[in-house]
Amino acid sequence: MGKDIAGIIISFLESLFKFYSGRVFALSLIKNESLAPKGMEKILWVREHMPVLRELQKRYGENKPFRDLNIAICIHLEAKTAFMALMLQEAGAKVVITGSNPLSTQDDVAAALHSEGIEVYAWHDASAEEYEEHLYLTASKKPHLIIDDGGDLVSLLHKNFQDRIPRVIGGAEETTTGLIRLRAMEKNKILGFPMIAVNDARCKYLFDNRYGTGQSVWDGIMRTSNLIVAGKNVVVAGYGWCGKGVAMRAKGLGARVIVCEIDPVKALEAHMDGFQVMPLAKAASQGDIFITVTGCSKVFTGEHFAVMKDKAILANAGHFDIEIDKKALASLTDGPHRVRKNIDAYYFKDGRCIYLLGEGRLVNLAAADGHPAEIMDMSFALQVLALNYLLQNKSRLEKKVLSLPPELDRDVAWLKLEGIGLKIDSLTAEQKNYLESWEVNS
Repeated sequence: MGKDIAGIIISFLESLFKFYSGRVFALSLIKNESLAPKGMEKILWVREHMPVLRELQKRYGENKPFRDLNIAICIHLEAKTAFMALMLQEAGAKVVITGSNPLSTQDDVAAALHSEGIEVYAWHDASAEEYEEHLYLTASKKPHLIIDDGGDLVSLLHKNFQDRIPRVIGGAEETTTGLIRLRAMEKNKILGFPMIAVNDARCKYLFDNRYGTGQSVWDGIMRTSNLIVAGKNVVVAGYGWCGKGVAMRAKGLGARVIVCEIDPVKALEAHMDGFQVMPLAKAASQGDIFITVTGCSKVFTGEHFAVMKDKAILANAGHFDIEIDKKALASLTDGPHRVRKNIDAYYFKDGRCIYLLGEGRLVNLAAADGHPAEIMDMSFALQVLALNYLLQNKSRLEKKVLSLPPELDRDVAWLKLEGIGLKIDSLTAEQKNYLESWEVNS
C-alpha cells in the first residue's frame, strides 16, 4: 500500500467513526481482534505487580495532564507496555502505538489495546515492509509527545514528516541504542525537538538494564532451548549494565563466564567481578553459549563462526538484529533451518552446527515475555514522568538529548519502596548539617 493512499484511506475511515455505547472505536491494523480477552488477562496480571504505575494512574487520572494530546509510542508491544499505554489514555491522551520489534509484538495484547480504544499498528512476525508501514502509520498521527525504543519513530519523523516536527513537544527514549542515534542527530544539528534520555536515569539502567536484562535473557534462552546452563562456557560480548546482568545471572546458573570488551575500564571491572576476560577471537573457540549485548554491529562474524564448537548457541540481547552477522553465517553454511520454535540451525560442511535463537533479535522478547513486571514498573514510570516534564517545561527546553531531572528519578524510587513495603532511614538535622558543612566538628 502506497503511503499517500494509506493516508487517504485512514483519513476517510477516521471520519466514519462514531460513538457507540460511550466509546470511540480505534482504527488499528492488528492480526486478530478475538484475542482481546486473553491479552487483557495479561495486562491485568502485570498491573497487579506495577505499583508505581498504578500510583501515577491514580494521580494523572484525576487531573488528566495529557488531555487532548496525541502520544505516539514505539516500544515492544507486550503487557507491561500496554498498561502504560492505557494509563496514558486515562490521563487524557489519544494514544497510538506500534511495536519496536516484529517478533516481540504479542497479538493478544495488541487486540486488547484496540478493544480499549487505542490505535494499534502492529502484529507478531511482521515483514520488514509491514513493520515500516506500521511505523509510518504511527508517525502519521501528528504526535505531540513520543515514547521511542531504539530511535526508529524519531528517525522516521525527521525523514518523512518534517512539516510535523514543530508540533512535537518532545519525547523520551528507552534504550542505549536509541540514545546513540539521537546523540548523532544532535551532533549533526538535525534533532528537531528535545528528547529525554530515560535510559540514563538510575532507576532505569540500574534495574531494567541489569536485573531485567539479566533475568529475561536467560528466561528466553532456557525457555527456547530447554538445555542446561550449568557447566557450560558462556561468552558475553559487552560489559555495560546489560552485560553485567547477563554475566551475573549466568554465573548464578553455574556457567563459566567469559567477557569480551573494548573498554579497558569495563574489562578490568569484569576481571575483578571474577570473570575471564579475553578477545572475541580467542573466546569464539571456547564458548558454548554466546550472547551479544553491545549495541554495535557485526560483533560475531565469519571468523568467529569458523572456529565455534559444534552445537554452539548464538543469542542477541542488543536492540537491533545486527550484532550477529547473519549474512556471513548463512553464506558459510546450509541454513537457516527451523528446528524448533525460535531456533534456526546452520550446518557447516565439516559437520558442525550452530544454533541462532530468535532470528538474532532480542532474545528476551523474541523468545520470552521481556523484563519482569516489577522492573518495567520503574522504567515506564520514568517514561510517563518524562513526558509530563516535557509538557510542563515545553517553552524552555533545548532541542537536545536531555537528562531526566534527578528528583523525578528519586520520586520513582520512593514510590517503588512504598509499593513493595520497604522503609529506610533519613538524616537527622545534625547529620544533614554535618554533610553540608565544610568545617568538621568533633
